[in-house]
Amino acid sequence: MRSVTESSSARVRPAETDADLDAYVAVANAAVPEDIPWDVRQQRERRERDPRRLYLLAEVDGEPVAVGYAGPSDNADRGFVAPRVLPAARRRGLGKALLSRLADHLEQLGFDVAGSHVDGNDEGSLAFARRFGFEEVDRQVEQVRTLGDEPRAESPPGVTFVSIADRPELLRQAHPLGVQGWADMATAEAVTISLEDWLADEASFPEGSFVALADGDIVGYSGLCRLGDDPTLAEDGLTVVRRDWRRRGLATALKRAELHWAAANGIREIVTWTQRGNDGMRVANERLGYVYRAVSVTMRGPIPLRIG
Repeated sequence: MRSVTESSSARVRPAETDADLDAYVAVANAAVPEDIPWDVRQQRERRERDPRRLYLLAEVDGEPVAVGYAGPSDNADRGFVAPRVLPAARRRGLGKALLSRLADHLEQLGFDVAGSHVDGNDEGSLAFARRFGFEEVDRQVEQVRTLGDEPRAESPPGVTFVSIADRPELLRQAHPLGVQGWADMATAEAVTISLEDWLADEASFPEGSFVALADGDIVGYSGLCRLGDDPTLAEDGLTVVRRDWRRRGLATALKRAELHWAAANGIREIVTWTQRGNDGMRVANERLGYVYRAVSVTMRGPIPLRIG
């Protein structure tokens, strides 16, 4: 795109129409190409599920160059903000303008804390966040697996793997185990996932998402999710094993079942994120051939933000 000059006319407005949301997702993905790509359909569904979500579009002379999101996070006591500005439009005050509107929205929703994710290799974005009172509270690493000829997985003795496609009701039934898994994560503060979001966002590849059953009870789950619009990419959703079944190789076996299905169905790369302190899952991923790529810094700041 052309560069943005000091004399350019800028405005920030809500992304309300389908065309606005298309532009929003395109700018968000271009601004942070290393991040998991946002999907128009998924964002539209999320906005319809929760009207508290605010999507902003910043335009310069009518051209979309920056976007912002604000809404509830995966922690009931904290909101979430995500301003994103195309490189050619940075250092023109658009990030500050977006963040101000986003913070005001969270304040109106009653939040007094905001979280955000920042590329750990982007010193400019980290400095921007700190300028407005955000501090680092956690780090996540991205692990990536390129698929080849993946062997069929074998479930441990006494355990049967069933896909969500074969028994869709198991996704709802696995939600309590998912909540347990989120609670056990080594995060800076407790996180969870609502049943509504679980059903909407988990196992979007139901044929490649598996529940482990022992004597009819759910003892493990591993979900495979769509990643943007590229059918050759996927994301590991949550992998969780019931506490009394851990350290028996069940999580690794469930992931091998995912890898086998994905490779046989045209997926060439799987991405997963693990939190700082979640050494067990990182090591399990390493043994499965995952390699490290990006780092995401979780930051937190007070509402109202320090915006001068």
